[in-house]
Amino acid sequence: MAEARDLLTTLLRDVSRSFYLSLWLLPSAVRRPIALGYLLARATDTIADTTLLPVSRRLAALGTLRGRIQGEIQQVVDLSEWAVDQNADATAGERVLLARVEEAVTVLGTLEASDRGRVRSVLATITSGQELDLQRFDGASRQHVIALPDAASLDDYTHRVAGCVGDFWTRVCRAHLFPDASLDEAALLEDGVRFGKGLQLVNILRDLPRDLAQGRCYLPEDELRAVGLKASDLLEPSNESRLAPVYGRWLERAEGHLSAGWRYTTTLPRSQVRVRLACALPVLIGLRTLAALRKGGVLDPARRIKVSRAEVRAILWRCIVLLPWGRGWNGLADWARIRG
Repeated sequence: MAEARDLLTTLLRDVSRSFYLSLWLLPSAVRRPIALGYLLARATDTIADTTLLPVSRRLAALGTLRGRIQGEIQQVVDLSEWAVDQNADATAGERVLLARVEEAVTVLGTLEASDRGRVRSVLATITSGQELDLQRFDGASRQHVIALPDAASLDDYTHRVAGCVGDFWTRVCRAHLFPDASLDEAALLEDGVRFGKGLQLVNILRDLPRDLAQGRCYLPEDELRAVGLKASDLLEPSNESRLAPVYGRWLERAEGHLSAGWRYTTTLPRSQVRVRLACALPVLIGLRTLAALRKGGVLDPARRIKVSRAEVRAILWRCIVLLPWGRGWNGLADWARIRG
């Protein structure tokens, strides 16, 4: 159907830069369920991020859309007013996505039952994390910064909004592309979860100043307290040296997760060239981002660390060139670590 092609290509491109490229690399057999899962997750995330509307309204809208995705609500979901009430920094693609979210739900109904179940399962976990996030940071602002209480809370959050995606991705690809491959499935799923958590941690560490400006601190409060800091102290860039022990531990945690993501990528059957490339790209971009964050300035709101489009293209071409060469391919992660 033409509407589905538009949703899962043009609109997907408009709401995602890096993921769209990974999706483009995937074999067509898995592209549709994975693209749709991402698109629906992006819609729920856009609702959660609509700070112009109160938390109670966002929670209600999330609950309605979650129920519609799960098939528990039959009536059409109309989020057209949400498309109008977006924050000033919302993209045109995000506005269009909200206005067309019912079309995405309709496409969900056309998936085969197993894929529909996988999409619903991952969206249930993702929306639970988004709802918990809204409740936890209700009332947060620059004048009232709220931090997560401990490491377990941060780990739980990264699992809900991203680690579960690694599990979803693995199950979809396994079912459609290499169901009979001899693999340690439990280890592959575990590394897939860590892969997703690592990518989310990179985002959290990179976006720390922006989140703080909105009153959200994902670094654990008990760890900050141990170095004599409060979450609000992180609004002052001069406190970066005091933050360094805490921030450094989470950089290491993120790199450990991405290393598991690289192990995941190299464990995939060698015949799955497109899947390997689709996985390699975000791992290597993540490692490059971590290397840049290690250079400092992580509390400076004027410093936005971002891997450029040119760098992304260079990483992709390097992956393609080295893919046939085992030693060169396996060394890509080390190359990315020192290139940030």
